[in-house]
Amino acid sequence: MNQSLLSTPSGTLEIPYFCATKEIARDCLPKLSLILPTYNEAGNIKDIIIILSQLLDQYMPGRYELIIVDDNSPDHTWKLALELTSNYPQLHVMRRLEEKGLSTAVIRGWQVAQGEILGVIDADLQHPPEVLEKLLEEMERGADLAVASRHVEGGGVSEWSILRRFLSRGAQILGLIILPEVISRLSDPMSGYFMVRRNAIACKVLSPVGYKILIEVAARGCISWIAEVGYVFRERQDGESKVTWKQYVEYMQHLLGLRLSISARFIQFGLVGLTGVVVDMGFLYLLSDKISPGLPLTRSKIIAAELAVINNFLWNDCWTFGDISRRQPGKRQRLKRLIKFNLICLAGLVLNVLLLNIFVSIFDYSKYIANLLAIALVTLWNFWFNLKLSWRVTEVD
Repeated sequence: MNQSLLSTPSGTLEIPYFCATKEIARDCLPKLSLILPTYNEAGNIKDIIIILSQLLDQYMPGRYELIIVDDNSPDHTWKLALELTSNYPQLHVMRRLEEKGLSTAVIRGWQVAQGEILGVIDADLQHPPEVLEKLLEEMERGADLAVASRHVEGGGVSEWSILRRFLSRGAQILGLIILPEVISRLSDPMSGYFMVRRNAIACKVLSPVGYKILIEVAARGCISWIAEVGYVFRERQDGESKVTWKQYVEYMQHLLGLRLSISARFIQFGLVGLTGVVVDMGFLYLLSDKISPGLPLTRSKIIAAELAVINNFLWNDCWTFGDISRRQPGKRQRLKRLIKFNLICLAGLVLNVLLLNIFVSIFDYSKYIANLLAIALVTLWNFWFNLKLSWRVTEVD
């Protein structure tokens, strides 16, 4: 009889890397961990478990787990789900007593999940379960994130009022204004039906606000490939809708919080870059003008730039990305970050050198003005790729 509740994680909202132990072979672990956050879903919980189990038993028998994360529902949703575990061995139940909220429920479920693919679906049957197969197919093709969208081919809403349609589209437009680099990648940023690869979000500290988590995942995760699958949002058959004005206010708070968070790190990166400019310009001057005979411009620039790269790495490693670096202590890990930082900056250096020579030889700019312009043009490149590649946890010590 499988009737024990999962322990509720506490502390930082951070998804761990899962390492198979010697006792558990990796090929025996579930491939998919699907979270169903619930609150007062007693009327739907049995139906959704039966439907999902039948569907996934056909598609990936024995390679999935369903995790109900219930916020201590007054209608005892968690208790009804727990009674089903004896018939559905892939089903697990968590009852949260201290926290509430859909987004944190999803993350707490992912924290105890064992699958390499982490997913979320509503328990109210508004998300058609048959779309899971299409999402899984996209993940098997190599997607980092597969999203069920109402706004691509095959998608839509069933019986929404004009006001609700307006609010949904308005929320998307607002997101494009506040957080364009994230929202522009998603046709349906408020979707609550998606799958993400564990290693794309592992060891990222998540800070969701409100009832939608997709934007948080897309903004903070290492997401290269996003796949979207159309679905028609169904009307609720049992229970009450949980969409209120409060959720829209929390959505806006979340957007603003992400904007400030992302911008703050970029500002730090930029300030570190300014110290690198001083190092770069200073050594360019010393090498090309003060030593006798002066080194050629290109050679001076390469040496000055590499010294600036080392300067920038040291500052970024202890300040800009210090929260990430502290989770990977040790000289070996720091050396790996330095090598990746150098490789990414190398591409920027090649561009920098080309632009410097173009500005000097074609546009007849001063070599110092030309160098300043070249540095500015490659700053965004360096920040983006170093954020995604240099400062991310790649292994667990």
